[in-house]
Amino acid sequence: MTPSDPMPAALPPVARPRAPKAAIPQGACDAHVHMVADDIPLWDGRVEDPAPGTLQDWVARLETHLDTLQMARVVIVHSILYGGDNTVTRAAVAALGGRARGIGLVRDGAPDAELAALAEAGVVGVRLNYVHGGILSWEGVREMAPRLAAHGLHVQMLMNTHKHMIELAPDVPGLGVPVVFDHIGWPDLAAGPAEPGFATLCRLVAEGQAYVKLSAPYRLCSAPYDGAAAAVAALVAANPDRCLWGSDWPHLMLADAAQPDAGDLLNAFLDAVPSTENRRRILTDTPAALYGF
Repeated sequence: MTPSDPMPAALPPVARPRAPKAAIPQGACDAHVHMVADDIPLWDGRVEDPAPGTLQDWVARLETHLDTLQMARVVIVHSILYGGDNTVTRAAVAALGGRARGIGLVRDGAPDAELAALAEAGVVGVRLNYVHGGILSWEGVREMAPRLAAHGLHVQMLMNTHKHMIELAPDVPGLGVPVVFDHIGWPDLAAGPAEPGFATLCRLVAEGQAYVKLSAPYRLCSAPYDGAAAAVAALVAANPDRCLWGSDWPHLMLADAAQPDAGDLLNAFLDAVPSTENRRRILTDTPAALYGF
């Protein structure tokens, strides 16, 4: 893209998602959404602009999303569209009050004062991104882990199991902080659950060494997202107490994926996880414990 080219703009999410097909347990949490706002400065290194709307507009849209999906709680994951300036995420957490927690974005070597300020603002973890790139490295996380632990922060990571998991796995148990892998591990679905990297993620989940978000199947397969059901089922079978669910609303940086309806994503989860008990553990109990609700 040249300096004269317009920045691509994200599509807006559906105004109101489809309602869930089954009862959702009390205290359920959408553990992966992003917040955007065009009245908060964006990062110069971003690859797209968000759809229009002020912070107030977007918080209202998120409340509609949560209430329609029967989600009492939410985790707002800071978007790389804002770089290392966590203003938009902190503001959204403050606006939503006790029903929200945040996952922030920091650079390698972030000082204790920055980590303390994030924790004070309701941020409970920091994220790094092996898929889209970013400003925090795995080496930076390993160096920072004792200080993250001291501030009650954990690590969340977007990576591809078939590309990165074998390399990362030996470091995970010794970090001393919880590690959460996003988007079902973003696996190669065609390789199946026995693919070595995905099998390694299942092992870490089974051993209680890692958490995984059963989020964003729309980035892996087309609606109705049953193409991801075997991967989801394998992770739940490994350890439902280390699984979380998230919608990935408002579905930024779609690339080749089609814009989903978050209600369809929740219904795909309900189809893949038929056990009422496991749904409660994944939607309510585990996020309550991990995020301190």
